[in-house]
Amino acid sequence: MAHALIEPSFSLGIEEEYLLVDAKTRDLIHEAPKGLLAACERRLLGQVSPEFLQCQIEVGTRVCSTMDEARTDLAHLRRTIADTARDHGLAPIAASTHPFARWDDQRHTHRDRYEILAKDLQVVVQRMLICGMHVHVAVEDEDLRIDLFNQLVYFLPHLLMLTTSSPFWQGRNTGLASYRLIVFDSLPRTGLPPQFSSFADYQRTVATLTSLAIVEDATKIWWDLRPSGRFPTLELRICDVCTRLDDAIAVAALFRCLVRMLFRLRRDNQRWRSYERFLVNENRWRALRYGASQGLIDFGRGEIVPSEGLLEELLILVRPDAEHFGGVAEVEHCRTILQRGTSAVRQISVFEAAKRRGLAEDEALAAVVDDLISQTVADFG
Repeated sequence: MAHALIEPSFSLGIEEEYLLVDAKTRDLIHEAPKGLLAACERRLLGQVSPEFLQCQIEVGTRVCSTMDEARTDLAHLRRTIADTARDHGLAPIAASTHPFARWDDQRHTHRDRYEILAKDLQVVVQRMLICGMHVHVAVEDEDLRIDLFNQLVYFLPHLLMLTTSSPFWQGRNTGLASYRLIVFDSLPRTGLPPQFSSFADYQRTVATLTSLAIVEDATKIWWDLRPSGRFPTLELRICDVCTRLDDAIAVAALFRCLVRMLFRLRRDNQRWRSYERFLVNENRWRALRYGASQGLIDFGRGEIVPSEGLLEELLILVRPDAEHFGGVAEVEHCRTILQRGTSAVRQISVFEAAKRRGLAEDEALAAVVDDLISQTVADFG
């Protein structure tokens, strides 16, 4: 007799990476001030860490059971980083690229892990002047985790289009909503993940690389979605970091609900239809190129559907899950993201408005940085 599926806990955690800018020049710092990380660590007790480049800093919430908990914790992390940075004449920006900083001006953090990365990946990793948001959702059963992982790939472009925040690169409007992914895709072991028949199949695949010492563990696999190498979670990695806190919480809530929705299908002996990665990659390109402005392909219908229509369908699909988690308002905030526009939309708007006021190109880019500084702390003051 088949055993009944045990519902996962669906607890969650959110990780965000921020860029640190000089409050006067609006450029990125090249070297972290002495005492900055230590001061953050004293205040945040294990919830903050350095990143590959010294101009970056990463935070992570505790394991949360509700979206209210996640929001409170993430607001505390953002506020503390902003307050501590201010003491050093700096400010954090929650954006996946800086509007005008140059990657070849940056210095990497001197830790063993990063020294190995620098030696192994050379100029490719030196260009990683990008930040992202990662959302973990707990699925304790390993084979269930892989089954849901395989199905979630379809929704990755939908989640990306809600978070785009990297339209500029080295002072240039790239014409893309998420230039971050173009940079990130130059690393090995990135992009849409492959499918696996079981957790054991996934482990064998990872073991092929670890046994040859190509990677030391699964944390060096950087797919858009992955089974976490450290926790019993599915880790969403495709998203740009959201400049607005409320947007980050909304996308995390939607991802969590999608995971549970697919679990409900599995419980009822159903599953989401699988499509070729080639086709999903086309939607991934549309999301990073256009954000939410041009819609995505609905493969079942065989047509391009506006983003607003796609989102409404998703909200209907996950409504029981949003109600289960007590997070209907958080998920429905995704509508506001589309109506208002993502950070990428706002950055371009601020830049163009500054140019219309007669500001020079560099001044207009600095105005974008100023807006990012204020927007990063906008939802909690």
